[in-house]
Amino acid sequence: MKINITKFTVTIIVLIIVSFLSCANGLYKSNIDIKFSLSDKYKDLFYIGAAINEDIIMGRDLQSENIVTSEFNSVTPENSLKWMYVQPSPNKFNFVAADRYVELGTKNNMYIVGHALVWHNQLADFMKNKISPDEFNKHVETHIDRVVSRYKERIDAWDVVNEAFNEDGSLRESIFKKQMGDNYIEDVFKLAKKADPNADLIYNDYNLYKPAKRAGVLRMVKKLQNNGTKISAVGVQAHWSLKFPSLNEIEQIILDISDLDIDVMFTEIDITVLPNPWELVGAEVTQNFDKFEGDPKMDPYPNGLPDEIEAQLAKRYQDIFKLFIKHQDKISRVTFWGVMDRHSWLNDWPIKGRTNYPLLFDRNYQPKSAFKMLSNLVDN
Repeated sequence: MKINITKFTVTIIVLIIVSFLSCANGLYKSNIDIKFSLSDKYKDLFYIGAAINEDIIMGRDLQSENIVTSEFNSVTPENSLKWMYVQPSPNKFNFVAADRYVELGTKNNMYIVGHALVWHNQLADFMKNKISPDEFNKHVETHIDRVVSRYKERIDAWDVVNEAFNEDGSLRESIFKKQMGDNYIEDVFKLAKKADPNADLIYNDYNLYKPAKRAGVLRMVKKLQNNGTKISAVGVQAHWSLKFPSLNEIEQIILDISDLDIDVMFTEIDITVLPNPWELVGAEVTQNFDKFEGDPKMDPYPNGLPDEIEAQLAKRYQDIFKLFIKHQDKISRVTFWGVMDRHSWLNDWPIKGRTNYPLLFDRNYQPKSAFKMLSNLVDN
C-alpha cells in the first residue's frame, strides 16, 4: 500500500514532535495569561526570590528552572552551600553544585544568596569530633575564607549565621558557642566581611514573631553595630500557617528590625495548610514527631487541596503581601522556600509522608490562586 504524506500531514507531525520535545525538556508554560512576571511586578518594591534544590541547579528539573528564571529575580540554594556538602572532609571542598548555582544566578542577572556559612545543623561530621578550640577555629576561618572568597563579587549576600538563638532569646548552646565562645557570631561576621567586603551579611532565624526571641536577636545586632561589625539585614524565616502568626505580630517584626537601620529580609516563606497538634514550632529540624506519621488527621488532603482551603491560602498570602507592600521601604527581599508544592520540604517535616501545598506553584508546575492574587496586588 502506498502512503501519501501531504505537506499538511508533515506539518502536523512536526508540531507534535516539537510539542513532545518541549514537554520532555520541561518548558514551563502557564495555564493563565501572564503579561508580567512576579519579579517584574515587584521590581520597584523588593526582590522576589526562590530557594532552589540541586535538581534545579544541575539541570535535572527544567520545568522548575524555567519557573525560577521566568518569575523570580533572586535565588537561594536549599542545600548546595551548606557545610556538609561544600566541605565534607577537612580541606576537601566540593564546589560542583555551588559553581553551577552561581552560574545560574549570574546568567539570569539575579540577586544571589549564599546559604548558610555557620549553622549547627547539616555540619560536616569532622567538625563534631573532639578537636581543640584552636583547631575548630582554624577550620571555621578556612571554611569562610575559601567559600566566600571563591564567590567574591558574585554572591550578593550571605546568611552568615543561621538559627543561633533559643526561644527565650538566649544564645543556643551550639558547638560553635562551645568551641568559639559567646562572641562567635561577631567573629564569623568579621571573617565574612574580610573575605568579601561588599557582600550583604545576614543573620537568619525563625520564630522571630516571638518577642523574647526577637529581643535576643536585636540585642546581638545592636552589639555588632556598636562594635563596628558589619551586619546588613536580619533574615526572617517565614515558615507560617494559615492563621499564625498574626499580621500584627508580623508587622512588629518589621518595625523592630528596621528601627536598627538595617534591612528586613523574609528569607524562607511558605504557608503550611496542614493541621499541627502543637504550637507553631518554626523550623527546628531536630524535633521528632514520628508518632504522628500515618495519622490521616494530620494528612487531610492526600488527593488534592479543596477549593476552600486553596482560597484561604491565597487570602493568607494576599494579607501578608499587603503588609509587605505597606513596609516596602524596610524590606529588601522576599524569598519563597521552594518552587512548587511537590518538592517542598514541608511534605516531610515535621511529619514525614504528608501532602502539603505551601507554595505558589502546584504539583503540575502551574500557578495557583495565591500566585494570581499576589500578581494582581501590584499594578505595572
